Amino acid sequence: KQLTPLPPSLFPFFLRQTKHTALARSQRIENNNSGLGATAVVAAAVNGGSDGAVETAAPNSSAEVDRAIRLKVNEKARTVFSVSTSGTLCTKSSHEGIEGSPFGSFVDYVLDDDGCPVLLMNDMSMHTVNVQNDPDGMISLFAQLGRGSEGQDSSRCSITGKLQKISDDDEAMDAIRMRYSITHTYADQVMDSPRFDFYRLEPTRVHFVGGFGVLAKWVPVDEYKEATPDILAKDAPDIISKLNREHTDDLALTAAHLLDCQDVERIRVTAVDRLGVDIRVTKKGPRVNKLVTDEFRIGFRLPVISVEDAKSEILKVFQEAWEKGNGYDWGENEEPGSSVPIMKIAEDALG
Repeated sequence: KQLTPLPPSLFPFFLRQTKHTALARSQRIENNNSGLGATAVVAAAVNGGSDGAVETAAPNSSAEVDRAIRLKVNEKARTVFSVSTSGTLCTKSSHEGIEGSPFGSFVDYVLDDDGCPVLLMNDMSMHTVNVQNDPDGMISLFAQLGRGSEGQDSSRCSITGKLQKISDDDEAMDAIRMRYSITHTYADQVMDSPRFDFYRLEPTRVHFVGGFGVLAKWVPVDEYKEATPDILAKDAPDIISKLNREHTDDLALTAAHLLDCQDVERIRVTAVDRLGVDIRVTKKGPRVNKLVTDEFRIGFRLPVISVEDAKSEILKVFQEAWEKGNGYDWGENEEPGSSVPIMKIAEDALG
């Protein structure tokens, strides 16, 4: 469904109801999960507080605020490999004349229950030959999110470890065959061939990059395996594309009135997940002909559980930006946008 703004006459009533409903629900969730702060609590800590509108104590640190509105790094890494179904496999070449050099191959994969990539490999492929000639050597598999992001904006992840052939009597083989057949339709034609075998990549190291200049971090393997992919992961690219294509005016209002960005040259959404959206703003810098780019996190009042929920939360943010820009007043010593959790998560150090 397309995000359609409410008639301006309904904004104040709708937003007041949404605000109080979200706060009440947030407090109930907070009682069950200390990792999720109430909307007003998070907003007060991030945006500088409000005049008596907060009914519970603010988080003790910026780290708690971060956890309330941003996915953990291990969740981000697991999400990248769960959404992607192909990547670049890097093995050590055994070919004459380039022995020992990195050799990259495009490969398909699926994940097992622990998040370990499983590859269906032809014994004649060069990467398979490289692995067989160096059975104790390390290899890396690189994957990145594609649709919806632009080049270096994309989140990406590398898993480094050892490839191990999966025996036919492995207890997970039936599930692996089914997942591979569903994900890669050609697999039914080759998986029973004696030339093809399944290999599992057992991680030794996991490295995640959130985008150019945003985040790069090594993720503990056990935390990667225990993580759950974000519920919006498969739909996020379409949401991002739609927002950047059809809601440029709404994004501009958000930058001006909620992010306090002036002289904006470009604004675009770079990520969407169950806890919020990442927005990248390029504006004129203090020096002549110099552009400065900053990245912001706008948190949802509640973690969403569906695409429709995410659209609704994004629409509320757009509405509050519009209302603040047009001088609406909620009363209660609170202006529109004051309860929206916002963080600057990356800053242009060269501005």
